Amino acid sequence: MGCATPTTLTARQQGEARRERALRLAIRGRLTDWACFALAPMRFEPAAHHRLLINELEQVASGDNDRLMLLLPPGSAKSTYASLLFPAWWFARHPASSIIATSHTAALAQHFGRGVRTLIDEHGARLGYGVVDANRAAHRFATTRGGQYLAAGARQAVTGRRADLLLIDDPVRNQADADNAVARERLWDWYRSDLVTRLRPGGRVVLVMTRWHPDDLGGRLLGSGDTWRVVRLPALAEANDPLGRPPGAALWPAWEDEAAVLRKRAIVGERAFAALFQQSPRRMEGQLFTSSRIAILDEVPPGVPAGLVVRAWDLAATAQHGGSDPDWTVGLKLMRTEAGRYVVLDVARFRGAPAEVEDGIRRVAARDGLGVTIGLPRDPGQAGVHQVSYLTARLAGHRVRASPETGAKETRAMPIASQAEVGNLALLRGNWNAVFLDELSGFPNGGKDDQVDALSRAFAMLTDGGAPARFVRGPVLTR
Repeated sequence: MGCATPTTLTARQQGEARRERALRLAIRGRLTDWACFALAPMRFEPAAHHRLLINELEQVASGDNDRLMLLLPPGSAKSTYASLLFPAWWFARHPASSIIATSHTAALAQHFGRGVRTLIDEHGARLGYGVVDANRAAHRFATTRGGQYLAAGARQAVTGRRADLLLIDDPVRNQADADNAVARERLWDWYRSDLVTRLRPGGRVVLVMTRWHPDDLGGRLLGSGDTWRVVRLPALAEANDPLGRPPGAALWPAWEDEAAVLRKRAIVGERAFAALFQQSPRRMEGQLFTSSRIAILDEVPPGVPAGLVVRAWDLAATAQHGGSDPDWTVGLKLMRTEAGRYVVLDVARFRGAPAEVEDGIRRVAARDGLGVTIGLPRDPGQAGVHQVSYLTARLAGHRVRASPETGAKETRAMPIASQAEVGNLALLRGNWNAVFLDELSGFPNGGKDDQVDALSRAFAMLTDGGAPARFVRGPVLTR
């Protein structure tokens, strides 16, 4: 073959240049094009559920949504799209922004960070930016257009950094952590106190996870009152499937068909399958309470007779220090309807020193009003009498009833557990529901029983009367 003429070579080069410009515009403009391009060398392309995730992530990038929760089973490639492809593409759209990406361990977070950095190194020319040579660690790197990326494990300090985008990928490590109430509480505290406070104005949050427990981070957020866009994709389709699958159809049949999913179901058991694969976690039922029989109501039943609303307290007076896990002070508000049904209206739950506990009780009483009777436990001995008398004096104007704790905790809880068993106990919907039901489900073998004790006292107040507290001057709260 002869040499190409200068005119022919120039035309070819011009065509290639036009195609390259079009490719760059496409992958910077649409996450779908970027995903298809980046995955092509591995001969992967987005499946139907991946395209749904892509569409949701694009809405986050455009600012149409600022809170996105993606709930998918293991092996669905959710992290490939949310934690690898998306942040690399985000910087193409928001060059000078900052990302904080977290996962259940620092090692996994750094794994994702390393993957994002590799994508940028390979395709930086087409994305329009690169990684700064002097600042390119897997857990923290900077881009040539002013972007910042930080990877951190759950509960790892992120103070001093700000984020336009928070990525939280699988914050729960395993079933043991999911079933551990202390671990769940610490993760929730970290999210509220450390992580979400790092957001800049207009910042966005993407949580991508497999559900483990009704009270995991996803469950807490769903009950927090904040508004989240939730995409839940079970391994086997259910009614009204977001992808339009018929019931029982597999999520990604090209990867794992229905028979393979059913085989896993037989191995892991129904509880694990409901959580990990269907994204509908269930509580382990306790020996006394069957939480599945407790309804959650959207509004207070009408026509409650006067005097049939009480707030019963279970008292503790130890502040939390470091990794300690002291008991909670719990005030449970219970009503009895005209039909004889019992509804938990609210649970106040806090920790603190004696003075803080006293202040908390007074604030809740002021919020409830004078029409709600207050129930207090009276410990045996003179100290218990003084404690109740002091609190009663501090609650002047309110009806206060005190009585001793008698019998075992299980014995005291049995009457209200019997009501729950026949569907005669309900809850008013609130962000306290998950923690409350979790404690009931674990009773009497769970780590905490403060809410159960308060429930037992409230039920006794509504069913057996009780003597009013005696007024005696005494010292400050001592328990």
